Amino acid sequence: MSGERGAALKKLREDVCRINRMLPAAGLVTMHSGNASGFDPDSGLVIIKPSGVDYDTLKPEMLVCVDLAGTIVEGKLSPSVDLPHHLFLYRHLPGIRGVVHTHSNYATALALTGKAIPCCLTAIADEFGGEIPCAPYADNEGENIGQAILAHRTKRSPAILLAHHGVFAWGPTPQVALKAAVMVEDVAKTVHLAMQLGPIDSLPMGEIEKWYGRYQNRYGQR
Repeated sequence: MSGERGAALKKLREDVCRINRMLPAAGLVTMHSGNASGFDPDSGLVIIKPSGVDYDTLKPEMLVCVDLAGTIVEGKLSPSVDLPHHLFLYRHLPGIRGVVHTHSNYATALALTGKAIPCCLTAIADEFGGEIPCAPYADNEGENIGQAILAHRTKRSPAILLAHHGVFAWGPTPQVALKAAVMVEDVAKTVHLAMQLGPIDSLPMGEIEKWYGRYQNRYGQR
């Protein structure tokens, strides 16, 4: 590809490669588990990690470029086996441009309970606007995982636990999706530790709204 479209896809390759390499650095994956992808809406193409490739050897040109039907457009390696789930989310969640899948320890441990992470921390209210939902177990055939995510996600939360599996997170860029995945693991660890001390309570809805509104509308440089 050439011109502006080629330049945009080249940058997306570099961004997605960097996000994938950050997954083990952030403690979200081990060995070959997990993956990250990015979507270019202008071309309708997705860049995703190849299957079974060590993160520390990953280079932008090794990533696989596919269309939304899963047909390989560029790349010599096989795409991640989780590609169908990424594609499902890009087709059904308008506005998302990045997806991250992890098996991070604390979040996956809580996913084993099959329950949502309650909105018991201001950090959860900030980032997720309420509880972090947990979808019931779905096998990895076809669109089963994507359909489970779509059916059990909340409108605000950019992430979801998958019972007996792990975490999916998404956002308007691959970087934002990574941030959501990192935050899921961070708050999951805190919640897990608190549970060892006794019962925990959710924040009142009014406080959740206040914290979410401040973080989403006034936090940081705008």
